[in-house]
Amino acid sequence: MVILAAGQAPQNAGEYIGHHLTNLRFGEGFWTFHLDTILMGWITGLIGIGFFYLVARRATAGVPGPVQGFIELVVEFVDETVKGVFPGERKFLAPLALTIFVWVFMMNLMDLLPIDWVATVTGAAGLPYWKPVPTTDLNTTFAMSLTIFLLTIFFSFKAKGAGGFVHELFTAPFGSHPVLWIPNLLLNIIEYLAKPVSLAMRLFGNMYAGELIFMLLGLLGTLAAATLGGAIAGAAAGVLYWGWAVFHILIILLQAFIFMVLSCVYIAMAHEHH
Repeated sequence: MVILAAGQAPQNAGEYIGHHLTNLRFGEGFWTFHLDTILMGWITGLIGIGFFYLVARRATAGVPGPVQGFIELVVEFVDETVKGVFPGERKFLAPLALTIFVWVFMMNLMDLLPIDWVATVTGAAGLPYWKPVPTTDLNTTFAMSLTIFLLTIFFSFKAKGAGGFVHELFTAPFGSHPVLWIPNLLLNIIEYLAKPVSLAMRLFGNMYAGELIFMLLGLLGTLAAATLGGAIAGAAAGVLYWGWAVFHILIILLQAFIFMVLSCVYIAMAHEHH
């Protein structure tokens, strides 16, 4: 059982779940930093970049090995996906999409680590709380979605100019009649704000729910006892836990792919003229 900050084991399921869903925090108020989220985000990002860098350093022009072949497949898949969304120049968008896909996937992948094992290691290191999955923290998903939002605004100005951007805010989609300026502006503001919110909440909600299901299945396993009912509960928990882990791999990949595609779609839409 995981040891809490006070040195006591969780007394019930609510306390157990609450402990695992609490971040390691530093600071107060607005300037509260989730250190576990920040460190795990950096660690997973460096692992992903380092892996691609090592493969690129050892790449050969001849027949690629299995690892190089896999990396080339991923790069080609991402590039073709971006090409389908944005047929224009992809010197910036394709590397951005690859970075998003790999980084989000690496952060999501941490959800497959047994949380009690992680808590045991971090607890022994003197860290009472530690959430290993950065994408279960709204700070991470909103930071990434707001970055995409700022890029969308930047490319809107770049493609249309300041005048064209403002003109579009007041004249699309209903028309340029002065009576429609306010409805157009309100609708565009809602659309612009809805994009980062939906992008962040979709990733956060799916990963948070997945982590919570792992905890509930783990708690089901604690019902195992030296009785027939306890043995059945323990066996069922084990089967469901590993079954959910296999299914969750698809969710991890899918959420990384969706975040990447929607980011590319939003940036591609910024280049469109109305």
